[in-house]
Amino acid sequence: MKKIILLFVLIATSVTVNAQTSTRKPITNDDYNKWSIELAGGFNKPLRPMKYFTSTPSPYVVDLGVRYMFNTKFGLKADLGYNSFQGGKKSIDFNTKYYRTDLQAVVNLGRMMDFETWTNTIGLLVHSGFGAAQLEDQNSAMKDKMINFIIGVTGQIKLSNKLALTGDFTTILNARQNHTFDAASVKRGKGFSGILFNGTIGLTLYLGKNKKHADWVILIDKDLLALKNKVDSLVDKDILALKSRVDNLENNLLDSDKDGIADYLDQEAGTIPDHMVNSKGKSIDLDNNGIPDELESYLTKTYANRTDNDSQQLTDSESITKLVNGGYVAAYFDFNKSTPTDSSIDGINFILNYLRNNPSASVEIIGHADEIGNALYNEKLSNERANSIKNILLKANIAASRISVVAAGEDTSVDKGSALARKLARRATFTIKD
Repeated sequence: MKKIILLFVLIATSVTVNAQTSTRKPITNDDYNKWSIELAGGFNKPLRPMKYFTSTPSPYVVDLGVRYMFNTKFGLKADLGYNSFQGGKKSIDFNTKYYRTDLQAVVNLGRMMDFETWTNTIGLLVHSGFGAAQLEDQNSAMKDKMINFIIGVTGQIKLSNKLALTGDFTTILNARQNHTFDAASVKRGKGFSGILFNGTIGLTLYLGKNKKHADWVILIDKDLLALKNKVDSLVDKDILALKSRVDNLENNLLDSDKDGIADYLDQEAGTIPDHMVNSKGKSIDLDNNGIPDELESYLTKTYANRTDNDSQQLTDSESITKLVNGGYVAAYFDFNKSTPTDSSIDGINFILNYLRNNPSASVEIIGHADEIGNALYNEKLSNERANSIKNILLKANIAASRISVVAAGEDTSVDKGSALARKLARRATFTIKD
């Protein structure tokens, strides 16, 4: 008993030290599953106290447990166990049953020992705790209640992200056991005098919406770790500091909107791609009408020769209004999402600049959805999409009185069976009102 407890303490101490001295940084958060259900069955062998004996090994044992992992290394398990004991070939017949319930701490040795550096499918758990048990004789009314200490090791083979095959070896020590396992005699022992071994094979079912369970999540980027260790062995802290400064310089030189001006000098983020900007990253707008000159030139060229019902030539403002109201400027959304895609920022920014430079103008935002799903839900989703863009304009200090939203619901103008066409349906369009 003392040796077993000492072994468990040494294992727990070693893995704790390993966890505390590790300098590796996690690259994931809590985006992994923590709950699991465990079912196993197999053989057992009661060692003492016994008057007679069972076969070696003897059937059978069944175990059902529910486990919760606080993180990728430590967890808690509650389980129920059932053992059946029967005499061997050279023993007299007896039939006793052993029921137990335990609360156990769980340590994921596979993560502690970095199993992921050589395998992605094999794991190792250690579990230990205390509980209550009862031994019953099926041939009499004997019921012996006791407490137990349990410790075991579980090997894992991952079959999928939701299922794992397990093999477990567990030792159970009973205290206050007053009858032998075969119920043949009364033997009042002191301390943990009862010893029982269980060996089982089972399955673990992982619960949750995330892709992986805590048993298998890899929190260490091995490539970055290997690179860091190599660098640490070759250079000193001064060179590492220099490397950090170079990295920061490279980040400063990024050009997110691809206008040729580094971000740290760019005073106008999100300019329209491929349009000319000045040395400060601002769109060139010599007439200060809020429309980049290059785009204004295109609009003038496109609409210059078109006339309305009165045969009057369209002005630049009218051309822009016709362009927007015709659906040429739109924001798009991913499936079942109400946040516009990154590629939609230019369209929203276009509307924002127009409203800023035309204080008397207002805009109506029309939300749309594809035909996948319930029509009532899609109408609600189209409203959320329109309101999402409205909130962007509100945060950009456009007055709420200048913005209205319309939930257009499902767009039935596209082929419902075409995934590409449905992308075009998931949008918000604009109507400018002067």
